Parts: sequence; structure tokens; C-alpha cells
Amino acid sequence: MTRLGICSVTLRRLDPDRVIAAVAGAGLECVEWGGDVHVPPGDEDTARRVRDATVDAGLAVASYGSYYRAGRSDPEEFDGVLRSAVALGAPRIRIWAGATGTEETPPEGRRAVVEDTRRAAALAADAGVELAYEFHRNTLTDGADHTLRLLEEVDRADVATYWQPPVDMPDAEALKGLDALGDRIAAVHAFSWWPGTTRLPLTARAPLWRSAFERLLAHRVAASADGPLDVLLEFVPDDDERLLPREAATLRALADV
Repeated sequence: MTRLGICSVTLRRLDPDRVIAAVAGAGLECVEWGGDVHVPPGDEDTARRVRDATVDAGLAVASYGSYYRAGRSDPEEFDGVLRSAVALGAPRIRIWAGATGTEETPPEGRRAVVEDTRRAAALAADAGVELAYEFHRNTLTDGADHTLRLLEEVDRADVATYWQPPVDMPDAEALKGLDALGDRIAAVHAFSWWPGTTRLPLTARAPLWRSAFERLLAHRVAASADGPLDVLLEFVPDDDERLLPREAATLRALADV
């Protein structure tokens, strides 16, 4: 019930063809293509080329990792994001919930995030694409409870969230947040950072990820969810693509619950 893949930003220094070769060689199944380097928003020709190359390699396009910030980006920018996602064949667009944390965001800023998310989600729905928030500090999804509150305010079934272990949060607390989000999790970014943003091998936090896979599976079963849940490697130590086969093998072992 999981599909293992990678965020292309993990291999930001490589061109799309080399990313695809590395991902296929590591035995992963799908790619979240980033909008910062590999598939720029609005460049539909590049998106189509990357889609075709991905599929030809036997991989799937998991999602389009955009840097659109609801309530903060120019609303017109979402048109390019959506066009690239459609050309890429992405079923999901990752967006960001503003640019400030929950406690720092004034009511009008929060309303702007909610309203812009609803607008973008309606446009995406017309194209058969769903949205999911990046789960990240310095946004309105800077914690599980905050994320649930935002999703309730947006009130659209086609808007969900990603999950990843928050920086410097102990395992038990991070897993508590995962449980709170439950079936609202659309995908997972997998990495091992500790302390701060120190990039460690996945094995360094193996108990966290083993428990995470067990809980994700339980939530999917309880919700009778259709289709697999994407778990995507995001970052490897030293951004070294040579480590990808090792990290992918660890991810597969941890997912075998």
C-alpha cells in the first residue's frame, strides 16, 4: 500500500535524464518532479518531455512539487503551475500554506491562504488534479493540529497534506502528529535529520521510519483508502547521488512491515 520514490530536488544538480537513470537504477518506483529546476512552471514542453522519459523508464510521476505559496504568491502564477502539472501527468500538486507560521500570521493573512487554496483547488479539480500542502515550519502547516485546523477551514476533500518528521522533534511526538493527520496524508517526504538539518542516513532514524510505515499502513486500511501512498526520499547525506541505492534499499527494508 506504499509506492516508494524520490523528490527530484534530492538530485537537484542532475538533469532530468540523469535523475531518471538514478531513480530507476535504485529500484524506486516514482518521482515527484520539482518546479524549481527540473520542471519550471509554465514550461509545458519540458514537462511533457520529462513525463515521457519518466514513463519510458518504467517509472510513475507521483506529483508536481511546486513552490506556489497560497495567499502569498501572485495568483496568476498558479496557471503556469497547473499547466505544467497537467503536461507532466501529475495527479497531485504540492503547494505551500503561506510564508509565515501559524502564530505569526494575522487573521487576514490566514484568510488569504484559505481563499487562495480554495481557488487553486477548484481550478486544479477541473483538470483532474488534487492539491496537498507541504508540511513545514514557517507556514500554516507548522504542526499537525495547525494543519488539521487549516484543512477544516479550506473544507475541500481534494486538498490534503504531506507529512514529514518536523525538525528536532522527538520520534514519539512526530508519530503522534502523523496519527493525528491520519488519512489526510496524501504523501510522505522521507529523510533523517538530527540535530537540526544535519542529513543522516535513513538507518540513523530507523525506529522512527519503521513505526511511521506501520502507522501509515494502519491508517490506510482503516480508511479503506484506494491506491498506494507515495513515500518519497527527500535529501540524502551530502546530496550525494552515489548514496541513493543504499538509501533506497533502506527505505524498502523499512517499508516491509
